[in-house]
Amino acid sequence: MLPLSLLNAAQNKPMLVELKNGETFNGHLVNCDNFMNITLREVYQTNAEGDKFWQLKECYIRGSTIKYLRVPEPLLDAVKDEQSRAREAGRSARGAHVSGGGRGGRGVPTRGRGAVRGAPMRGGRGRGRGM
Repeated sequence: MLPLSLLNAAQNKPMLVELKNGETFNGHLVNCDNFMNITLREVYQTNAEGDKFWQLKECYIRGSTIKYLRVPEPLLDAVKDEQSRAREAGRSARGAHVSGGGRGGRGVPTRGRGAVRGAPMRGGRGRGRGM
């Protein structure tokens, strides 16, 4: 499961964020981006020792400072099921289409693996990489 797909599914859901410095943030996810920067609302912040608390209306957390995220378990199950269904739909769609083969067949000169771009092919006519 990809973390960003999970975060996108977790929008408007509660989550716990622990930072690398030990502080924790409990709130509802408002938004996230490709760098895992997140915005939380209705946040309770706890210091690293766990003895001080702050209530914040909204906060922004840079993705590079995040140690881990905790989301509700039913959300994990829902995202797993959704990705499984999407994967199966992709397989069934590909299974109906028959491919027309790969690059070049026997005797057709190609510049496949090992060929140097710009270098002439050896062997002259129709022998692939020819030796």
